[in-house]
Amino acid sequence: MQDFKSLALEMEEWRHRLHAAPEFGFEERQTAAFVAEKLRSFGLDVAEGIGGTGVVGTLKRGGGNRAIALRADMDALRISENNRLPYASTRPGLMHACGHDGHTAMLLGAAKHLAREGGFDGTVHFLFQPAEEWGRGALAMIRDGLLERFPFDEVYGIHNLPGLAIGGFQTRHGAIMAAEDLFEIRLSGAGGHAARPHHTREVMLAACGLVVNLQSIVSRRLDPSEIAVVSVTEIVTDGTRNALPGSATIRGDARSMKPDVSQSIESEMRRIAAGTAQTYDCTAKVEYRREFVPLLNSPEQTEAALDAARAALGPDAVYGACEPIAVSEDFAQFLAHVPGNFAFIGNGEDSSPLHSQNYDFNDAALTSGVSYFVAIVRKRLVEK
Repeated sequence: MQDFKSLALEMEEWRHRLHAAPEFGFEERQTAAFVAEKLRSFGLDVAEGIGGTGVVGTLKRGGGNRAIALRADMDALRISENNRLPYASTRPGLMHACGHDGHTAMLLGAAKHLAREGGFDGTVHFLFQPAEEWGRGALAMIRDGLLERFPFDEVYGIHNLPGLAIGGFQTRHGAIMAAEDLFEIRLSGAGGHAARPHHTREVMLAACGLVVNLQSIVSRRLDPSEIAVVSVTEIVTDGTRNALPGSATIRGDARSMKPDVSQSIESEMRRIAAGTAQTYDCTAKVEYRREFVPLLNSPEQTEAALDAARAALGPDAVYGACEPIAVSEDFAQFLAHVPGNFAFIGNGEDSSPLHSQNYDFNDAALTSGVSYFVAIVRKRLVEK
């Protein structure tokens, strides 16, 4: 395994700077400026403002006509940090609770190393993407002409994984992360005094019944072998302490690995909402939209990723048949156009969970990411 210790302190400095100044999706102006400045200092060609605040750095070596892309996400979350760190967030209500500061730092490290050392023949595009947490950043870059302006044959990405040991690497063929669908169901009836429910068509019972009934979609209407989750996350009514509500809004999300399962969830949800509303003498309107598509790894590129990870991190650290997980990732939008692979690297077995107020990217994982990125470039763009 190549020694990247000389880069480690520099990447830690970059990450800590980014961690202290988090920016929400499509607002990553300072982050993007920092990334662009670093890439130019390494000697890369740089384009800014791709998909809003996205940055693309391009590095060419030799005469090869093949190109690959490496991607990192830059955005933070609207979460208040609970860590007492020297580099803790200085922006109230915003923090890097998913490790995008680490992803950005390690991709910058890979760009610097490859610009300095070479060892490949072809073109590498370094994609620094906005608004991953929204599920809209990759699509924004694609709609802004990314694939036409910076064509590439394959694309690779990684995400840190709490609970996996530092140096660990996991991926799999096919579906590895889920689609996310958002739903909103509005129940309408007629509210009234809490002491006189018989004079109302109140919706509280209907809302409570609907929340329970929706759980039958996964447990009774889908094939048990399919991965699916339906979660109600919010109920809002116009009732108060002594008044029964006449309207209620139920919101939540649904996760699945296949488009036909997503369609089945929507169909069943509409049927159940209509039936429940009729039972309680009210009406239901369902809005259902698809935010993330399933993340489907390509076979050839997944084998290439595993080979590169074994070379970079050692064969014992690499696992190529990890279980799919029901969280979503908009890297999937790139894979809808170009073959590639998405993988997980360890953030430590004692790491706090992603999206936690106590989470922090583990600096020890930075060299794992750089090692892998450099290895995949050199394996897919073999120097002649």
